[in-house]
Amino acid sequence: MTAALPVAVVTGASSGIGAATARHLAAAGHRVVLTARRKDRIEALAAELTEAGHQATAYALDVTDRPAVDAFADSLDRCDVLVNNAGGALGADPVATGDPEDWRRMYEVNVLGTLHMTQALLPALTGSGAGTVVVVSSTAGHATYEGGAGYVAAKHGARVLAETLRLEIVGTPVRVIEVAPGMVKTEEFATTRFRGDTERAAKVYEGVPDPLSADDVADTITWAVTRPPHVNIDLLVVRPRAQASNQKVHREG
Repeated sequence: MTAALPVAVVTGASSGIGAATARHLAAAGHRVVLTARRKDRIEALAAELTEAGHQATAYALDVTDRPAVDAFADSLDRCDVLVNNAGGALGADPVATGDPEDWRRMYEVNVLGTLHMTQALLPALTGSGAGTVVVVSSTAGHATYEGGAGYVAAKHGARVLAETLRLEIVGTPVRVIEVAPGMVKTEEFATTRFRGDTERAAKVYEGVPDPLSADDVADTITWAVTRPPHVNIDLLVVRPRAQASNQKVHREG
């Protein structure tokens, strides 16, 4: 009898880092469960992966909806890996004029969404005997910058959640990995942040030679997840070579 594949749940799998991570984990031998609000996107990705010979299923889910998250957790037969990727930024206003609704939404998705998923799946992760919780934070969770306080605050919350969880569950068969990407050029992140203003979004990456891609981050996440179970990558900060810090970026031209 063929052994069942380990199950990896990926949140925010409809695009960007989440979709890329699902592809990489599937190729690394996981049965991937794709979650996101956009059902059509994750169903198309599940079909793509299945056609490529992998095992993948799609489950439409809003990570800020706790009853829905609990129902999702109850539907799983097992869970070995949870990649808390759902998140994002809204706006780039200073503290003095920032929209509290933007702050609330960022906190709900980046922090409470991670909390909901982790709490709901922790029993299954523990029961697997070798569970892994991944929190995809950001370099924004480690250093601030002007115009980013709402997002920075949310990602600091996600980082602290990961750090505290690691302390609290030490001695259990679950490891907690934080991956903190720097400048990543994806099809939606900056455009969403600037509410569809593609010109403003493009300026974020203007002149930057080779910003990170979603695949770069997905490859990093998959490397950390596929280390032997006793090896815990507590924190992995990944930036493009052109970015020395959140505020120092080399631009050409």
